[in-house]
Amino acid sequence: MEILRVEHLCKTYGKGENAVKALDDVSFSVEKGEFVAIIGPSGSGKSTLLHILGGVDHPTSGKVYMDGSDVYAQNDEQLAVFRRRQVGLIYQFYNLIPVLNVTENITLPVLMDGRKVNHERLEELLVTLKLQGREDHLPNQLSGGQQQRVSIGRALMNAPAVVLADEPTGNLDSKNSQEIVELLKMSNKKYNQTLIVITHDENIALQADRILAIEDGKIIRDEVIRR
Repeated sequence: MEILRVEHLCKTYGKGENAVKALDDVSFSVEKGEFVAIIGPSGSGKSTLLHILGGVDHPTSGKVYMDGSDVYAQNDEQLAVFRRRQVGLIYQFYNLIPVLNVTENITLPVLMDGRKVNHERLEELLVTLKLQGREDHLPNQLSGGQQQRVSIGRALMNAPAVVLADEPTGNLDSKNSQEIVELLKMSNKKYNQTLIVITHDENIALQADRILAIEDGKIIRDEVIRR
């Protein structure tokens, strides 16, 4: 079942002679539960694509459909709800709120949405992410790997349609990097969570179901690794 479809996506920054085309007629679709790695050199358009998929940055032209709905047919208020409910974003530098503890950071998207916290799901995530006993810790009391686990918990808390990770291991050593990849793969399998990961790490890319390679804003390769 298709969860995401991108049609003729273009993104241009600047105008006239200063115009830079970050994405150039990008089209692809992703099935529910698929693990897709997006690779490419710096400046190839990977992060721009991820931000557009996540409702963070508007495309210049083209369409993004998430779960059958046209993402950019929505107004700003609807887009804010979309970002909280439909996508889970994981960044390289964690983006945790420094004055909030582990539990508060994980449940922030739910509370911002004005909804009640599903404590059963929260406890399950804390156990899965090996964060029990750290619930009251602030981000500066955690290691880099633990902070990234918190950001994964935050991304999964709302059970979003798609989890988008932008270089999630780029700030970690090799041991923590593999642990984070294993956690993402586990969420992909355990929760049938659709996962799209931007990475420079070939070892991570080869653990995905499928690799999309981007260069100069275009998809130059779309390869299925495993079914």
